[in-house]
Amino acid sequence: MEEGNYSVVTEFILSGLTDRPELQVPLFVLFLLIYVITLVCNGGMILLITIDPELHTPMYVFLRSLSFCDLCCSTVIAPKMLQTFLAERKSISYIACALQLYFFLFFVDIECVLLSVMAYDRYVAICKPLLYTVIMSRQRCNQLVAGVCTVGLVNAMIHTCFTFRLSFCRSNIINHFFCGIAPLLPLSCSDTHINGILIFAATFYMVVITIGTILLSYGYIISAILRIRSAEGRWKSFSTCTSHLTAVVMYHGILIFMTFQPTSSYSLETDKITSVFYALGIPMLNPLIYSLRNRQVKNALRKTMNKLLRNF
Repeated sequence: MEEGNYSVVTEFILSGLTDRPELQVPLFVLFLLIYVITLVCNGGMILLITIDPELHTPMYVFLRSLSFCDLCCSTVIAPKMLQTFLAERKSISYIACALQLYFFLFFVDIECVLLSVMAYDRYVAICKPLLYTVIMSRQRCNQLVAGVCTVGLVNAMIHTCFTFRLSFCRSNIINHFFCGIAPLLPLSCSDTHINGILIFAATFYMVVITIGTILLSYGYIISAILRIRSAEGRWKSFSTCTSHLTAVVMYHGILIFMTFQPTSSYSLETDKITSVFYALGIPMLNPLIYSLRNRQVKNALRKTMNKLLRNF
Protein backbone atom coordinates (compact mmCIF):
# COMPACT_ATOMS: atom_id res chain seq x y z
CA MET A 1 0.00 0.00 0.00
CA GLU A 2 1.47 3.35 -0.97
CA GLU A 3 1.95 5.84 1.83
CA GLY A 4 -0.67 8.56 1.70
CA ASN A 5 -2.92 6.55 -0.59
CA TYR A 6 -5.37 5.88 2.24
CA SER A 7 -8.42 6.19 -0.01
CA VAL A 8 -7.83 2.65 -1.30
CA VAL A 9 -8.25 1.11 2.17
CA THR A 10 -11.45 -0.91 1.82
CA GLU A 11 -10.49 -3.74 4.16
CA PHE A 12 -8.12 -4.72 6.94
CA ILE A 13 -6.27 -7.97 7.57
CA LEU A 14 -6.55 -9.45 11.07
CA SER A 15 -3.35 -11.21 12.12
CA GLY A 16 -5.28 -13.09 14.83
CA LEU A 17 -4.01 -14.49 18.11
CA THR A 18 -1.09 -16.39 16.60
CA ASP A 19 0.46 -17.09 13.21
CA ARG A 20 1.46 -20.67 14.11
CA PRO A 21 -0.52 -23.01 11.78
CA GLU A 22 -0.49 -25.97 14.18
CA LEU A 23 -2.41 -23.93 16.79
CA GLN A 24 -5.22 -22.70 14.55
CA VAL A 25 -7.53 -25.74 14.82
CA PRO A 26 -7.02 -26.33 18.59
CA LEU A 27 -7.69 -22.64 19.26
CA PHE A 28 -10.76 -22.76 17.02
CA VAL A 29 -12.16 -25.68 19.04
CA LEU A 30 -11.33 -24.00 22.36
CA PHE A 31 -12.94 -20.66 21.53
CA LEU A 32 -15.91 -22.30 19.84
CA LEU A 33 -16.54 -24.17 23.11
CA ILE A 34 -16.17 -20.92 25.10
CA TYR A 35 -18.59 -19.13 22.77
CA VAL A 36 -21.20 -21.92 22.95
CA ILE A 37 -21.00 -21.94 26.77
CA THR A 38 -21.40 -18.15 26.75
CA LEU A 39 -24.49 -18.34 24.54
CA VAL A 40 -26.11 -21.14 26.53
CA CYS A 41 -25.38 -19.72 29.99
CA ASN A 42 -26.27 -16.10 29.26
CA GLY A 43 -29.28 -17.05 27.18
CA GLY A 44 -30.42 -19.39 29.94
CA MET A 45 -29.97 -16.67 32.57
CA ILE A 46 -32.04 -14.20 30.51
CA LEU A 47 -34.78 -16.78 29.98
CA LEU A 48 -34.80 -17.89 33.63
CA ILE A 49 -35.12 -14.34 34.97
CA THR A 50 -37.84 -13.56 32.42
CA ILE A 51 -40.07 -16.55 33.18
CA ASP A 52 -39.64 -16.81 36.96
CA PRO A 53 -41.78 -14.23 38.85
CA GLU A 54 -39.63 -14.58 41.98
CA LEU A 55 -36.70 -13.11 40.07
CA HIS A 56 -38.61 -10.00 38.95
CA THR A 57 -36.71 -7.77 41.38
CA PRO A 58 -34.31 -4.88 40.63
CA MET A 59 -31.23 -6.99 41.32
CA TYR A 60 -32.23 -9.55 38.70
CA VAL A 61 -33.44 -6.93 36.22
CA PHE A 62 -29.87 -5.60 36.23
CA LEU A 63 -28.47 -9.13 36.08
CA ARG A 64 -30.60 -9.87 33.00
CA SER A 65 -29.23 -6.71 31.37
CA LEU A 66 -25.69 -7.83 32.30
CA SER A 67 -26.27 -11.26 30.73
CA PHE A 68 -27.65 -9.67 27.56
CA CYS A 69 -24.64 -7.37 27.42
CA ASP A 70 -22.20 -10.28 27.89
CA LEU A 71 -23.95 -12.30 25.19
CA CYS A 72 -23.79 -9.41 22.72
CA CYS A 73 -20.19 -8.47 23.55
CA SER A 74 -19.03 -12.02 22.92
CA THR A 75 -21.06 -12.23 19.69
CA VAL A 76 -19.42 -9.05 18.37
CA ILE A 77 -15.97 -10.68 18.65
CA ALA A 78 -16.23 -14.49 18.59
CA PRO A 79 -17.74 -15.31 15.14
CA LYS A 80 -15.14 -13.27 13.24
CA MET A 81 -12.38 -14.55 15.49
CA LEU A 82 -13.42 -18.16 14.84
CA GLN A 83 -13.48 -17.50 11.10
CA THR A 84 -9.92 -16.15 11.13
CA PHE A 85 -8.62 -19.38 12.69
CA LEU A 86 -9.65 -21.37 9.61
CA ALA A 87 -9.70 -18.83 6.77
CA GLU A 88 -6.73 -18.38 4.45
CA ARG A 89 -7.51 -14.69 3.96
CA LYS A 90 -8.25 -13.15 7.33
CA SER A 91 -9.83 -9.95 6.09
CA ILE A 92 -12.52 -7.67 7.47
CA SER A 93 -14.09 -4.85 5.50
CA TYR A 94 -13.58 -1.22 6.48
CA ILE A 95 -17.25 -0.80 7.44
CA ALA A 96 -17.38 -4.12 9.32
CA CYS A 97 -14.25 -3.08 11.25
CA ALA A 98 -15.87 0.22 12.25
CA LEU A 99 -19.06 -1.56 13.32
CA GLN A 100 -17.13 -4.15 15.32
CA LEU A 101 -15.23 -1.42 17.15
CA TYR A 102 -18.41 0.54 17.84
CA PHE A 103 -20.45 -2.36 19.23
CA PHE A 104 -17.53 -3.74 21.25
CA LEU A 105 -17.01 -0.35 22.93
CA PHE A 106 -20.77 0.03 23.38
CA PHE A 107 -21.23 -3.23 25.28
CA VAL A 108 -17.97 -2.91 27.25
CA ASP A 109 -18.99 0.57 28.43
CA ILE A 110 -22.45 -0.68 29.37
CA GLU A 111 -21.03 -3.51 31.46
CA CYS A 112 -18.58 -1.21 33.22
CA VAL A 113 -21.27 1.30 34.24
CA LEU A 114 -23.88 -1.39 34.92
CA LEU A 115 -21.65 -3.01 37.55
CA SER A 116 -21.54 0.30 39.43
CA VAL A 117 -25.35 0.58 39.18
CA MET A 118 -25.62 -2.93 40.61
CA ALA A 119 -23.35 -1.85 43.50
CA TYR A 120 -25.73 1.05 44.19
CA ASP A 121 -28.64 -1.41 44.14
CA ARG A 122 -26.91 -3.55 46.80
CA TYR A 123 -26.24 -0.41 48.86
CA VAL A 124 -29.93 0.52 48.87
CA ALA A 125 -31.00 -3.08 49.64
CA ILE A 126 -28.72 -3.40 52.67
CA CYS A 127 -28.48 0.16 54.00
CA LYS A 128 -32.08 1.28 53.31
CA PRO A 129 -34.11 -1.95 53.23
CA LEU A 130 -37.43 -0.31 54.22
CA LEU A 131 -37.18 2.14 51.30
CA TYR A 132 -35.77 -0.37 48.81
CA THR A 133 -38.96 -0.95 46.81
CA VAL A 134 -39.63 2.78 46.71
CA ILE A 135 -36.13 3.88 45.66
CA MET A 136 -35.54 0.98 43.26
CA SER A 137 -38.95 1.07 41.62
CA ARG A 138 -39.54 -0.44 38.18
CA GLN A 139 -39.46 3.05 36.68
CA ARG A 140 -36.17 3.89 38.41
CA CYS A 141 -34.61 0.61 37.22
CA ASN A 142 -35.67 1.30 33.64
CA GLN A 143 -34.26 4.83 33.89
CA LEU A 144 -30.94 3.54 35.19
CA VAL A 145 -30.66 0.93 32.43
CA ALA A 146 -31.56 3.57 29.81
CA GLY A 147 -28.95 5.92 31.28
CA VAL A 148 -26.30 3.20 31.18
CA CYS A 149 -27.11 2.48 27.52
CA THR A 150 -26.94 6.19 26.68
CA VAL A 151 -23.46 6.47 28.21
CA GLY A 152 -22.30 3.46 26.19
CA LEU A 153 -23.87 4.73 22.98
CA VAL A 154 -22.33 8.21 23.22
CA ASN A 155 -18.87 7.04 24.32
CA ALA A 156 -18.69 4.34 21.64
CA MET A 157 -19.87 6.77 18.95
CA ILE A 158 -17.24 9.38 19.88
CA HIS A 159 -14.35 6.90 19.86
CA THR A 160 -15.45 5.18 16.65
CA CYS A 161 -15.92 8.47 14.77
CA PHE A 162 -12.57 9.87 15.90
CA THR A 163 -10.79 6.58 15.12
CA PHE A 164 -12.18 6.20 11.60
CA ARG A 165 -11.65 9.84 10.67
CA LEU A 166 -7.93 8.95 10.61
CA SER A 167 -6.01 8.21 7.41
CA PHE A 168 -4.78 4.62 7.35
CA CYS A 169 -1.84 4.72 4.97
CA ARG A 170 0.94 2.82 6.74
CA SER A 171 -0.54 -0.66 6.53
CA ASN A 172 -3.87 -2.43 6.58
CA ILE A 173 -2.66 -5.35 8.73
CA ILE A 174 -4.15 -5.21 12.24
CA ASN A 175 -1.93 -6.99 14.74
CA HIS A 176 -4.89 -8.29 16.71
CA PHE A 177 -7.89 -10.64 16.49
CA PHE A 178 -10.46 -7.82 16.29
CA CYS A 179 -10.71 -4.13 15.42
CA GLY A 180 -9.74 -2.25 18.57
CA ILE A 181 -8.48 1.28 19.07
CA ALA A 182 -5.01 0.23 20.28
CA PRO A 183 -4.10 -1.87 17.19
CA LEU A 184 -5.70 0.60 14.76
CA LEU A 185 -3.90 3.78 15.85
CA PRO A 186 -0.39 2.57 14.83
CA LEU A 187 -1.70 2.08 11.27
CA SER A 188 -2.60 5.75 10.93
CA CYS A 189 -0.40 8.45 9.44
CA SER A 190 -2.69 11.17 10.85
CA ASP A 191 -2.28 13.06 14.10
CA THR A 192 -3.70 10.84 16.87
CA HIS A 193 -3.27 13.42 19.66
CA ILE A 194 -7.03 13.92 20.02
CA ASN A 195 -7.57 10.16 20.17
CA GLY A 196 -5.10 9.95 23.04
CA ILE A 197 -6.96 12.66 24.96
CA LEU A 198 -10.30 10.92 24.38
CA ILE A 199 -8.88 7.59 25.55
CA PHE A 200 -7.50 9.23 28.69
CA ALA A 201 -10.83 10.97 29.41
CA ALA A 202 -12.84 7.77 28.89
CA THR A 203 -10.39 5.77 31.00
CA PHE A 204 -10.58 8.35 33.79
CA TYR A 205 -14.37 8.17 33.75
CA MET A 206 -14.58 4.40 33.62
CA VAL A 207 -11.88 3.71 36.18
CA VAL A 208 -12.27 6.58 38.64
CA ILE A 209 -16.01 7.28 38.51
CA THR A 210 -17.35 3.73 38.24
CA ILE A 211 -14.83 2.16 40.62
CA GLY A 212 -15.30 5.11 42.97
CA THR A 213 -19.06 4.47 42.99
CA ILE A 214 -18.50 0.79 43.72
CA LEU A 215 -16.01 1.47 46.54
CA LEU A 216 -18.26 4.10 48.10
CA SER A 217 -21.30 1.79 47.93
CA TYR A 218 -19.42 -1.10 49.49
CA GLY A 219 -17.96 1.18 52.14
CA TYR A 220 -21.49 1.93 53.33
CA ILE A 221 -22.49 -1.73 52.90
CA ILE A 222 -19.62 -3.04 55.04
CA SER A 223 -20.33 -0.39 57.68
CA ALA A 224 -23.99 -1.45 57.80
CA ILE A 225 -23.11 -5.16 57.94
CA LEU A 226 -20.67 -4.65 60.83
CA ARG A 227 -23.46 -3.06 62.86
CA ILE A 228 -25.51 -6.28 62.64
CA ARG A 229 -25.13 -8.11 65.95
CA SER A 230 -25.45 -11.75 64.89
CA ALA A 231 -22.82 -13.48 62.77
CA GLU A 232 -25.60 -15.25 60.87
CA GLY A 233 -27.24 -11.94 60.05
CA ARG A 234 -23.96 -10.44 58.88
CA TRP A 235 -23.27 -13.41 56.62
CA LYS A 236 -26.83 -13.42 55.24
CA SER A 237 -26.52 -9.74 54.28
CA PHE A 238 -23.03 -10.12 52.85
CA SER A 239 -23.97 -13.24 50.86
CA THR A 240 -26.30 -11.15 48.68
CA CYS A 241 -23.21 -9.24 47.49
CA THR A 242 -20.69 -12.06 46.92
CA SER A 243 -21.64 -12.76 43.30
CA HIS A 244 -21.49 -9.09 42.39
CA LEU A 245 -18.21 -8.59 44.25
CA THR A 246 -16.65 -11.53 42.41
CA ALA A 247 -17.77 -10.12 39.05
CA VAL A 248 -16.49 -6.63 39.98
CA VAL A 249 -13.06 -7.87 41.11
CA MET A 250 -12.70 -9.97 37.97
CA TYR A 251 -13.85 -7.24 35.55
CA HIS A 252 -12.23 -4.19 37.09
CA GLY A 253 -9.08 -6.10 38.05
CA ILE A 254 -8.25 -6.68 34.41
CA LEU A 255 -9.37 -3.13 33.56
CA ILE A 256 -6.98 -1.66 36.15
CA PHE A 257 -4.18 -3.90 34.89
CA MET A 258 -4.74 -2.72 31.31
CA THR A 259 -4.93 0.94 32.39
CA PHE A 260 -2.06 1.23 34.83
CA GLN A 261 0.52 -1.17 33.43
CA PRO A 262 3.82 0.64 32.72
CA THR A 263 4.15 1.99 29.18
CA SER A 264 7.53 0.30 28.87
CA SER A 265 5.97 -3.14 29.41
CA TYR A 266 2.96 -2.59 27.13
CA SER A 267 2.74 -4.67 23.97
CA LEU A 268 -0.01 -5.68 21.59
CA GLU A 269 0.71 -9.31 22.49
CA THR A 270 -0.15 -8.57 26.13
CA ASP A 271 -3.18 -6.63 24.95
CA LYS A 272 -4.32 -9.67 22.97
CA ILE A 273 -4.24 -11.87 26.07
CA THR A 274 -6.12 -9.39 28.25
CA SER A 275 -8.62 -8.73 25.45
CA VAL A 276 -9.39 -12.45 25.15
CA PHE A 277 -10.27 -12.55 28.83
CA TYR A 278 -12.18 -9.26 28.61
CA ALA A 279 -14.18 -10.02 25.47
CA LEU A 280 -14.69 -13.78 25.79
CA GLY A 281 -13.68 -15.00 29.25
CA ILE A 282 -15.73 -12.64 31.42
CA PRO A 283 -18.97 -13.05 29.38
CA MET A 284 -18.66 -16.82 29.89
CA LEU A 285 -17.82 -16.63 33.61
CA ASN A 286 -20.38 -14.05 34.76
CA PRO A 287 -23.50 -16.25 34.44
CA LEU A 288 -21.61 -19.16 36.03
CA ILE A 289 -20.64 -16.97 38.99
CA TYR A 290 -24.19 -15.73 39.48
CA SER A 291 -25.74 -19.18 39.10
CA LEU A 292 -23.25 -21.05 41.31
CA ARG A 293 -22.99 -18.44 44.08
CA ASN A 294 -26.61 -17.31 44.21
CA ARG A 295 -29.09 -19.49 46.09
CA GLN A 296 -32.15 -17.79 44.60
CA VAL A 297 -30.92 -18.37 41.03
CA LYS A 298 -30.10 -22.01 41.83
CA ASN A 299 -33.55 -22.56 43.36
CA ALA A 300 -35.26 -20.94 40.38
CA LEU A 301 -33.20 -23.06 37.98
CA ARG A 302 -34.01 -26.25 39.90
CA LYS A 303 -37.70 -25.39 39.96
CA THR A 304 -37.75 -24.62 36.23
CA MET A 305 -35.90 -27.83 35.36
CA ASN A 306 -38.29 -29.92 37.48
CA LYS A 307 -41.25 -28.29 35.77
CA LEU A 308 -39.80 -29.00 32.30
CA LEU A 309 -39.08 -32.64 33.24
CA ARG A 310 -42.65 -33.12 34.49
CA ASN A 311 -44.04 -31.73 31.22
CA PHE A 312 -41.98 -34.22 29.26
